[in-house]
Amino acid sequence: MVNKSPGAVTQRHISEPLVEIGGRDRDGRGTWSAIVEVFAHRELLRRLVSREIRAKYKNSSLGIVWSLMRPLVQLAIYYVAIGQFLGAARGIPDFAVFVFTGLTIWSLYSEIISSGTSSIINNAGLIKKVYLPREIFPLSMVGGALFNFAIQFLVLVAATFAIGKPPWHIELLYAPLAIVLMIVLGTALALVLSALNVYLRDIQHLIEIFLLVVFWASPIVYGSGFVHTALNGSWIEQIYFANPVTLAVLGMQKAMWVAGGSDAAQYWPPHLALRMFIALALSAVFLWIAQRIFSRLQSNFAQEL
Repeated sequence: MVNKSPGAVTQRHISEPLVEIGGRDRDGRGTWSAIVEVFAHRELLRRLVSREIRAKYKNSSLGIVWSLMRPLVQLAIYYVAIGQFLGAARGIPDFAVFVFTGLTIWSLYSEIISSGTSSIINNAGLIKKVYLPREIFPLSMVGGALFNFAIQFLVLVAATFAIGKPPWHIELLYAPLAIVLMIVLGTALALVLSALNVYLRDIQHLIEIFLLVVFWASPIVYGSGFVHTALNGSWIEQIYFANPVTLAVLGMQKAMWVAGGSDAAQYWPPHLALRMFIALALSAVFLWIAQRIFSRLQSNFAQEL
């Protein structure tokens, strides 16, 4: 028989232990606490990734085929406009594979950033109702971007077999290095930008300009040899080849684009693998800093949203 007297109810509430939510933010423990919390909510993260994928293709007759439409249309435009009209295809063999390789790794990076930036705002209703590690929302966008990347990458692999030049060589190891580099750097930017976007909504519009600039500052639709010839070893060229996106694009091309190219059209900076590992290490540090910034800013998310 349950005792429903006021004293009994009060006693039951007092006996409940206090549970601290969120990690303590001192001595670097906040980062580890965030990792533990995200791992504890891994099932929710999986469901958010699944929801993101299903929502994108809901009521669509073509489904995941749409994830290929944009890069394929871009490929067609760049192949005709830059490859044929401007003559880039004459100096770059298998120009279509060259361009699609760059577009594939670029799409992964740009989708992580663009979708991650608006991830907190898009989930405002859930954030205001319950507590959960807010890093889950940008991370779910990373999962969705990886799904689309996997589809495009399979098409790229099929294209290399179709032209009779599959990437069966040791330089194929550049591909996972390039992919990890873009994931780490993109995730770091997504964390910072998603938090800042809560307080300054112009961020989601500025990011479109940022991605446009970075796209043309990377050798995706043109050979890096043209940049090397134009800048001729200057400090600007050193900055250009220190760009992690440029290094990832070159690494992906090194792995998947077997045809190579003339020195005038394509230039591989010395110690490319070492440069990529250094960029990856710096990106990992930036990811840690990004999580600390996110952790400091997330306390007022519910009020701002």
